[in-house]
Amino acid sequence: MVTLVKLDKNNWEDCADLQVSETQSQFIASNLYSIAEVQFLPNFTVKGIQHEEVLIGLVMYGIDPDDGNYWIYRFMIDKNYQRLGYGRQAMALIIDEIKLSNQDKIPAMMIGYHTNNLEAHLFYQSVGFEFQGLADWGEYLAKFDLLK
Repeated sequence: MVTLVKLDKNNWEDCADLQVSETQSQFIASNLYSIAEVQFLPNFTVKGIQHEEVLIGLVMYGIDPDDGNYWIYRFMIDKNYQRLGYGRQAMALIIDEIKLSNQDKIPAMMIGYHTNNLEAHLFYQSVGFEFQGLADWGEYLAKFDLLK
């Protein structure tokens, strides 16, 4: 069973040690960077993705001050736990958590990803994100309708 867990003094280093494959590393910042960055993003949270008692991934999400939408800034599953359905389970939990906390009825959740990351493109579409095209900063964007 996959769960989302708060990062704390007992597990943050284990989460920081998680890695994507060498070919995927060009597409995402390290977990250590994400754990540091979230300290300066007041409307964002970072959580570990856990399978049973083992940390297997990380997610960072929140409300972006530029457009007022929810954004998933980071989503990763460790290379040793990919293609086992854990990412799909984790994304369902993330979507549910955001929908439950969406008191302001924010209409959309956005995610950006590298234009060469075909796996991410296919994955996000398969869990309900709709491709939006190319952002000004060079990433592909996908949108999830939170009010459906």
